[in-house]
Amino acid sequence: QVQLVESGGGLVQAGESLRLSCAASGRSLDTYVMGWFRQAPGKEREFVASIVWSGGYTNYADSVKGRFTISRDTAENTVYLQMNSLKPEDTALYYCAAKHWGLLAFGSWGQGTQVTVSS
Repeated sequence: QVQLVESGGGLVQAGESLRLSCAASGRSLDTYVMGWFRQAPGKEREFVASIVWSGGYTNYADSVKGRFTISRDTAENTVYLQMNSLKPEDTALYYCAAKHWGLLAFGSWGQGTQVTVSS
């Protein structure tokens, strides 16, 4: 099991930027895919971005393409989500998640960090 701790959320105005961090521990991530998800009030949790730890291949939701960038620091065992040009509709609780690349579902989750974008 991978333990995940997110940080970096906050309150910003539309158009500004934030960088979320997710510190991972517990096991090697060499065979893992790391992801960011978000859940807005009254809505279901949705996929934001993912990165294959070994190789760095990335995938994004259409709603964030061109604005958000997922990356990882293999030395620090940390995943980042750089969020630029934030919009009020990006307001949500953001979760970091991990899964073995052979599995369909993400099985390890962080506690979440709140991002609020004011208009």
